[in-house]
Amino acid sequence: MLNIKELTIEKAGEMMKKGELTSVDLVSACLKNIEEKNKELNVFLEVFNDAIEQSKKADEMIKNGKGTELTGIPIAIKDNILITGYVVSSGSKILENYVASYDAFVIKKLKEAGAVLIGRTNMDEFAMGSSTENSAYGPVKNPIDPSRVPGGSSGGSAAAVASGMALGALGSDTGGSIRQPASFCGLVGMKPTYGVVSRSGLTAMSSSLDQIGPFAKTSRDAKIIFDCIVRYDEMDSTSVDFSLSGVGHPIVGCPTPDKKVVGVPRDFLKDGVDIEVLKSFEESLEKLKNKGYEIKDVVMPLLEYSLPVYYIIMPAEVSTNLSRLDGVRYGLRKEGDNIFDSYKKSKSIGFGSETKRRIILGTYVLSHGYYDAYYNKAWKVRRAIIKEYEDIFKEVDFVMTPTAPTAAFKFGEKKNPLQMYLEDIFTVSANIAGIPAISIPSSLSSIGLPIGVQFVGPAFSDESLFAIEKDLGDNK
Repeated sequence: MLNIKELTIEKAGEMMKKGELTSVDLVSACLKNIEEKNKELNVFLEVFNDAIEQSKKADEMIKNGKGTELTGIPIAIKDNILITGYVVSSGSKILENYVASYDAFVIKKLKEAGAVLIGRTNMDEFAMGSSTENSAYGPVKNPIDPSRVPGGSSGGSAAAVASGMALGALGSDTGGSIRQPASFCGLVGMKPTYGVVSRSGLTAMSSSLDQIGPFAKTSRDAKIIFDCIVRYDEMDSTSVDFSLSGVGHPIVGCPTPDKKVVGVPRDFLKDGVDIEVLKSFEESLEKLKNKGYEIKDVVMPLLEYSLPVYYIIMPAEVSTNLSRLDGVRYGLRKEGDNIFDSYKKSKSIGFGSETKRRIILGTYVLSHGYYDAYYNKAWKVRRAIIKEYEDIFKEVDFVMTPTAPTAAFKFGEKKNPLQMYLEDIFTVSANIAGIPAISIPSSLSSIGLPIGVQFVGPAFSDESLFAIEKDLGDNK
């Protein structure tokens, strides 16, 4: 009997290559887990009815010697990434019947590799949230403790892997939406450098912050997914074309730094962090010291401004991106007495409360009289944060913090929006600076909840981040 919850992508690939396992066996086991658990956990909004057919084709690829490391591996896809012929609702009622007419770039790469796309996962509406309580289709429950949230906004993708419904998953990360759920569900979650993974086919929330990235049980598995999707895409104007540099691809095969100096911004860890999270963080530092890492306290005074900067720039871009969902061109339409009444009805019914809150906030900071006072000022601080990271990375290889200030919290525990926004305190700066970051499991709390630690690296150091997990030793 296959134990999908423990099986890794790497191990499953080896077994299929040796003929000890077929993709049909693997996908069937995942589908069985979905059948048994999805009703309670609410992870998948749709399970693709051609999953077994995909796995049969994957078995043929392996049999013919054309398999890759991802061939036959069941992968869950966040509901804001387009897959031809399937609904992509972004967890919202306003797009509940919108069917994708093309594949996102990352989906094309997974299909070329022979991965099995098993279904689309639940999420906070338009990726707005840190708990997946904001989905129009109901909250996702944490497989480790169903009374608690799985994190967000990619909570469905994290829960799919943690519960054995898939071996890996794709999520999107705008301010920590991969890393925080990975921490809450005991997984590895990685946000790439901005521009190294195409956003073509990703429903935009905040265009200058969004990035697609992997969830997996191990860094090695996450790297397998990452290496498949990190490519230049001419359909994305922000995609990095490494061929122009004349030095090849600086991401794939990039060596790990020899000196391994880890910077710790201790002044940033003072307030609002759970005692057990801090204890786990210090234990991880000790493990790294024992592995030869140099731990260096660093001063990064601008980090405390990253959250307010994020919550000005992100809503502004949300307001712009979601303005297209007007009930005219596509999406939900509710007829009114006139065109403006139709707009009002369509958006009032189609958008949830958190999405409305951020649209209103974003429209406000972009309005006449407030643009300079808020939005322009936030961009100036953003550039200063980028510079601060650039300066720090002249002294250290990585910056290390907890991934989140708490372990997974209970449903309804953070009713105040500001309390919820503080969950992103350690993660948003990497998106603001456009640099890579990874969350790695570090330990369990006294009641058995996973706790993660985050490593942030300089631009294009993505591959180096995957190598850190082995040095943390026993991270369970």
